[in-house]
Amino acid sequence: MTAPIGPSPSPARARCYDVVVIGAGAAGLGAALTLGRARRSVLVVDAGRPRNAPAEAVHGYLGLEGVAPADLLATGRAEVRRYGGEFLTGSAVAAEPLDTGGFRVALAGGAAVRARRLLVATGLVDELPEVAGLAELWGRDVLHCPYCHGWEARDRAIGILATGPPAVHQALLWRQWSERVTYFRHTGPRPTEEEAEQLAARGITVVDGEVTALETAGGRLTGVRLADGALIGCQALAVAPLLTARAGVLAPLGLEPAGQELGGQVIGTRLVADPTGATAVPGVWVAGNVTALTDQVIGAAAAGVRAAAAINADLIAEETRLAVAAHRSAFGPQREREVCERVLGDRRHGL
Repeated sequence: MTAPIGPSPSPARARCYDVVVIGAGAAGLGAALTLGRARRSVLVVDAGRPRNAPAEAVHGYLGLEGVAPADLLATGRAEVRRYGGEFLTGSAVAAEPLDTGGFRVALAGGAAVRARRLLVATGLVDELPEVAGLAELWGRDVLHCPYCHGWEARDRAIGILATGPPAVHQALLWRQWSERVTYFRHTGPRPTEEEAEQLAARGITVVDGEVTALETAGGRLTGVRLADGALIGCQALAVAPLLTARAGVLAPLGLEPAGQELGGQVIGTRLVADPTGATAVPGVWVAGNVTALTDQVIGAAAAGVRAAAAINADLIAEETRLAVAAHRSAFGPQREREVCERVLGDRRHGL
């Protein structure tokens, strides 16, 4: 059951929030919850297109194993609202600095919101190989992460669709969950002698030829069709999509995604940040898959909490500096008189 997304923009949103969080996945909600509990004003902007929507369940999340993605997000939204967090349905298209400090975030359709700090948790886009029928089974029988889906695919006939050098590692990894693993070379390079020996030693069959289509029955994967017409039975297919950070909103601030490599191949793009999620632009943080491409849901949620704590500490430091400046301005003359009177008094008494 999915909770309502939230109200439409209103005049009240003209105020400047302590933090605007862009993205309401696990990272964004984890951050918003932490900031709300820190008594910060928080607005979460989200377009309602979660990456894991096709998946049947979230796995590896301690205490919530097997929860439906939509249920996890609905629960998270309710928890954020409990601490005063607000939600706004929309797509954030551009962030820009304000002369007075903070940021303005422009939304599709012309509206805008303002914030002292920004947290971008927009995740990434899985760019899938162009094979007929593959996208339709994404998140069900076409899989990418054995730690997310391996248990559900255990002992089934699992195919590995090779598109680059890391595919051999991927095949050896999936072999942990099934003895029936087939390595489809597809567009990937021919395995080296050492790799071929490893695959053979683990009983993984190597099939040459490009995969052109997936065969299904009753909406489930049954086989892989090769360019030469051969059909090879398969119940699950592991792929390595190109992982592309959703980072366009930060481009006006000069933050552009950088490529990330694994095994000599670029696996995607990410926004570079320090361990707390702080970017090169002061006041802007990132969390979740937009910066950590391989984080699972629980890791993304933890990253959101970590970034929120860093943001709150940064706001406290700013507020303390302003308070000290105000304190000095208000009490400076009085303190000066007190010091002068004390010095004169000491001199009168010969001290």
